[in-house]
Amino acid sequence: MTRGTEKTLNSMSQEKKSPENHRAASGVCTYQSENRPTVSVLVSTYNWKEALALCLHSVLIQTVKPDEIVIADDGSREDTRELIDRIRKETNIPIIHVWHEDKGFRLSEIRNKAIIKAKGEYIIQIDGDVVLDKNFIADHLEVAEQGHFVCGSRIGLSSRLTKRFFYRGLHYRPSFFILGFMYMFNSIRSRFLRQYLSTHYAQKNILRLRGCNMAFWKADLLKVNGYNEYLTMWGQEDAEIAHRLIHAGSVKKYLKAGGIEYHLYHKPASRENLKFHNQILREVIEKKIIRCKNGIIKES
Repeated sequence: MTRGTEKTLNSMSQEKKSPENHRAASGVCTYQSENRPTVSVLVSTYNWKEALALCLHSVLIQTVKPDEIVIADDGSREDTRELIDRIRKETNIPIIHVWHEDKGFRLSEIRNKAIIKAKGEYIIQIDGDVVLDKNFIADHLEVAEQGHFVCGSRIGLSSRLTKRFFYRGLHYRPSFFILGFMYMFNSIRSRFLRQYLSTHYAQKNILRLRGCNMAFWKADLLKVNGYNEYLTMWGQEDAEIAHRLIHAGSVKKYLKAGGIEYHLYHKPASRENLKFHNQILREVIEKKIIRCKNGIIKES
C-alpha cells in the first residue's frame, strides 16, 4: 500500500465483509526438492489492515508454505498489530512483525530492517495489498536460481473488482475477460510458458519490474547493502536495487505465466520526490554502483 490513500481506503473497507474469519490451513513447507532454499515472504504494509488480512491469508494457503512471514510495517496503527496477533493463532508458520514509528514514507528503511530479521535464504517480496494465487510461492521457487533475482507481474484491479474481493473472500477470481487487455495475460498459468519466458522476456528492459512481486537471495541483497534509504517517498527504489544487483553480477529473470497476484485498488502515491529518485537512479546506472552508502549498513 502507498501513503496518501488512507482516507479513501478506509471508506472503502467500511463497506467490506471482514476476511479475518477465514481459517487458513497451517503447515510447514511442502516442497519436496532436497535443494529447496529456506523461504521468507517479506510483506510491506502501512495502515490497511483489511487488505493485509487478505494478503496474509493468501500466503497461509499456499501449496508450498514459506518458512516464515516477515512483515515490514512502515508505522501502522495498533489495529494492524492486533490483526497480526490474531493471524498468528491460525498458523504455525512464524510471523515476524518489524515496525518503526510513522515518520512519513520510509519503505526502503523498513524493508532493510525486515531483510535483517529474515532467516530465509530466499526472500520473496510482496506488498500487503496483493492477494496471491495459491501456487505463487511454488512458481517462484520453480524459477529460482543462484546468481539470479526474479521479477514478477501483477493484475491491477479496479475499485469495483477490489470491492468484490472483499465481499466474496479470498478465493474470488475475476473472469479473464473482465480484467482488461493489459492484465489478461498476467492471469494465465502455464509451466511451459513460465520456463521459456523466465529467460527470454524483458531481459534487456531492467526497468520492467514490480516491487510488489520480486524475489532475491538474501546473500545478494546483503552484497549490495540492501535498499537505498536516501530514496524516501515513492518511486524507483526497486529499479535502483535491481541495477545494483546486476552490477554485482546477478542476472534478472522474469516470472510470467505464474507467480500470479491481484493488486487491490488504491489511489496512486505522491510522486513529489520522483525527480530526485530518478537522479539517483541515473547515477547508479552511469557509475555502475554496487553498494549504496545509506543502506543496511551506514557507510561513510
